[in-house]
Amino acid sequence: MEETAANLYLVGFMGTGKSTVGRHAAQRLGFAFLDSDREIEQLQGRAISEIFATRGEAAFREMEREFVEHGHPATRQVVACGGGMVTQPGILELLQGKGVVICLYAPVETILERTSRHQHRPLLNVENREERIRELFGQREAVYRRSGTLVSTAARPLREIVDHVLRIYQREARELAKTQGGAEPGRRETSGG
Repeated sequence: MEETAANLYLVGFMGTGKSTVGRHAAQRLGFAFLDSDREIEQLQGRAISEIFATRGEAAFREMEREFVEHGHPATRQVVACGGGMVTQPGILELLQGKGVVICLYAPVETILERTSRHQHRPLLNVENREERIRELFGQREAVYRRSGTLVSTAARPLREIVDHVLRIYQREARELAKTQGGAEPGRRETSGG
């Protein structure tokens, strides 16, 4: 796998900027951009909220697994992964075997502010959004922390975040090419460039 061809998977909690950062990173790399949630919606012909309401979260999680295993090209893609995707058993390892995984991270307060502007998140269709975000964040944080190099998206300009993500991608894509899918690329937490 060429270092410049490995897929880049952006994971992290909702509201951390995966889609925004992903679109910009894809443009700079000359890769296609995919949002796993939008791809699933398009394939199913309905919104994620409708899938949750009619088929349930378990069915949606199976659709995510199918997307990871068979639903996208193996190279030259930047994929913004749904916030709960890597919490499923085996998904993180599948992603790590397919490309470079970087986790975008923001404090709960930042996530609260960012998600307050959107009503399309089915897991937040509850009376107390803050309580639900804190609960989900607490459940998922350990998985996010071990999923890939962490990049803070709080209180930083978009260009700086994208530059940081691309530096990490280039380094880890080289490692991945050397190991040819063998050992995982190194993982470490970073907040600056």
